[in-house]
Amino acid sequence: MKQVVVISGKGGTGKTVLTACFAVLARGAVLADVDVDASNLHLLLRPEIQERHVFHGGRKAVIDAEACSGCGLCLPACRFDALVEGREGKVSVDPLSCEGCEICFHVCPHGAVTLEPHVSGTMYVSTTPYGPFVHARLAVAEANSGKLVTEVRKKAARIAEREGRGLIIMDGSPGIGCPVIASLTGTDLALIVTEPTPSGLHDLERIFELTRHFKIGVACCINKFDINPENSGQVEAWCRERSIPVAGKIPFDPAVPESVVRGTPFVEHVSNPTSDEIRKTWGAVLSLIA
Repeated sequence: MKQVVVISGKGGTGKTVLTACFAVLARGAVLADVDVDASNLHLLLRPEIQERHVFHGGRKAVIDAEACSGCGLCLPACRFDALVEGREGKVSVDPLSCEGCEICFHVCPHGAVTLEPHVSGTMYVSTTPYGPFVHARLAVAEANSGKLVTEVRKKAARIAEREGRGLIIMDGSPGIGCPVIASLTGTDLALIVTEPTPSGLHDLERIFELTRHFKIGVACCINKFDINPENSGQVEAWCRERSIPVAGKIPFDPAVPESVVRGTPFVEHVSNPTSDEIRKTWGAVLSLIA
């Protein structure tokens, strides 16, 4: 089983549009959106949800009002100010402020505090015209996105094994943080989508250092390369110095946002030089993981 993740040093480079096109061109791969903090691949793949799974990102404190003596020992111990003193000194928990650090559990002399699983999001398994699709949504202001990314990837791998599918295509998280590390680990190729701008090159450098640390094979795709040919040349030169293959150079095309508005992968929306270049990019990706 091969795993390809499409990533970027920041959001907004076009990686999701490209991933949706790859889903069309692969026809039969298992698809996964591991950008759980801002998932949007489903907007282009027209999924029909078959399964829903609650995601518990951690535990939060719950105080039994009857067991609470009102001694107040827990109040100064909570560094997150998540404990609220009420009538007769009884303490309750503000779930939005609670970080599940467990200090109140250990401080309470009466055993009034329990730690209960907290629902942090939902994972979905869907069917699409292009293959099975695993995606998720982290709830607002919730943490542990790296853990949810791992759960999505595990589910996608199980589906691929069960159905005998040899390829998983993932829309990865932007940046270099924990969810990106969870997106990258154990993949066969990371396709880094960048733009021909100084910040685009900077973000490419950052994400490349991360992939090198984890010994992940990489390739680069320059999106909207023709808006600044000079900067595109700098990106290509930088890649050449580090033996990073440039799998694609996709031109700016006003039909791309049109396809997004229609909720259609770009290569299905129109056939033109831009879609031809995306097909060539996919061919280059396949040759790199062969």
